[in-house]
Amino acid sequence: MIDGAPAIRVAEVNARPVRRDGAFVLYWMIANRRARSSFPLERAIAWAKELDRPLVILEPLRCDYPFASDRFHRFVVDGMADNARAFAGAPVLHHPWVERRRGEGRGLIEALASHASVIVADDSPIPWLRGMVRAAAERVPIRVERVDHHGLMPLRATPRAFPVAHAFRRFLQKELPAHLAAWPNDDPFAHLVLPRLRALPREITERWPALDRDELRDPAALIARLPIDHTIGAIEDRGGHTAARARLAAFLEDGIDRYPNRSHPDDDASSRLSSWLHFGHVSSHEVLGALGARERWTPAKIAKKPTGTREGWWNVSDAGDAFLDELVTWRELGAVRCAHTDDFMRWEGLPAWARETLEQHARDPRPALYDRARLVRAETDDPVWNAAQRQLLAEGRIQNYLRMLWGKRVLAWTAHPREAFDLLVELNDRYSIDGRDPASWLNVGWVFGAYDRPWAPKRPIYGSVRYMTSESAKRKLRMKRWLAKWS
Repeated sequence: MIDGAPAIRVAEVNARPVRRDGAFVLYWMIANRRARSSFPLERAIAWAKELDRPLVILEPLRCDYPFASDRFHRFVVDGMADNARAFAGAPVLHHPWVERRRGEGRGLIEALASHASVIVADDSPIPWLRGMVRAAAERVPIRVERVDHHGLMPLRATPRAFPVAHAFRRFLQKELPAHLAAWPNDDPFAHLVLPRLRALPREITERWPALDRDELRDPAALIARLPIDHTIGAIEDRGGHTAARARLAAFLEDGIDRYPNRSHPDDDASSRLSSWLHFGHVSSHEVLGALGARERWTPAKIAKKPTGTREGWWNVSDAGDAFLDELVTWRELGAVRCAHTDDFMRWEGLPAWARETLEQHARDPRPALYDRARLVRAETDDPVWNAAQRQLLAEGRIQNYLRMLWGKRVLAWTAHPREAFDLLVELNDRYSIDGRDPASWLNVGWVFGAYDRPWAPKRPIYGSVRYMTSESAKRKLRMKRWLAKWS
């Protein structure tokens, strides 16, 4: 009986057999890029133990993913270096590989599959990652599994997409406690004994060589030679599990008590964990576990009956309630929608009422019209918006409240709401370190009425969609220091 992960998180991608006399078990690490707290990793270890075979961990990075740039590449390669250190003392062979020219990775999975017994791949709600695993599974002669560890709630335990957070919150509060009984292993290699594989076959290592120590230690020279966008530079934050845990510790020490008032840019108390969560460098279970340790909380403290409210169900502090609602309800709301629909980031996926009201006001006069180039360069007449855009360009993120305002203003500066929608998706995915992710796509959709309700009175341009202005933000929020930094 193969275990290593809850059955609800494991899906067979093809109907091929396990090759029991294969040379190794292959874990294809593409979404959960960490050496601990990982159900997919545990599933691969379980197969290796069952078959008494070595475990090979392939951690690849293509150069033709959407909006590939120095920003994203550096964060991922930092994580590869962190993983290389973590795997060095474990009975596994870690193969961190970076594609150096477009198409170079073609054939890699098939070559590894020709020697492997079974392939365990990360599952993900992100469409192109799922599609990549599905396409590879059709080409190989052995069993391919995908294992989900996107969040606390298994994606396959959700019946449908949910239109609003309240409905999903009620579902979570009813169903999640049973799934919290299965907790990932913080150290899956403790006392683990597996056969060791000294190296992959030469025909693989010569064509697809792993990154060497110098490239992992200082990847800048390597990244500079790759066919990706070099105009979008790396950010100050470093990728990897070590950096993620350090950021989590700093937030729990100095930020979470102020989290309910995190909207003030001058005192940004947001967790800033979204980038590491996006790249799988830390798990939601680790974050919840660290918060639980701080508050002496266990799952046994969860309220017995679902309430659907944001406060009180977890039985943690008010700050903990606010944070967990973002980490679990809102983050996983987007993931569930992305997993169950194919119109997640298309105009047609917005609620009918929102599309209708925005279309009705599409011909309303705009206060100004800015083309993409001027918006990217932060050349508008709104100093608050310009500051938010400059923060995005430099740090790959925007302070949480201002990210919503940033989107609302673009809606007023484009000739048609459909144009604004496509532009915001592109800007988010190209520049934000947590872009190309269901959670940040949810934020963009919210700008246009997704997960929200109609608001009265109707306003020009926005119709019944929620309205926000920079003037009101300046009145409500402390932002003088933030404006001075980014103006």
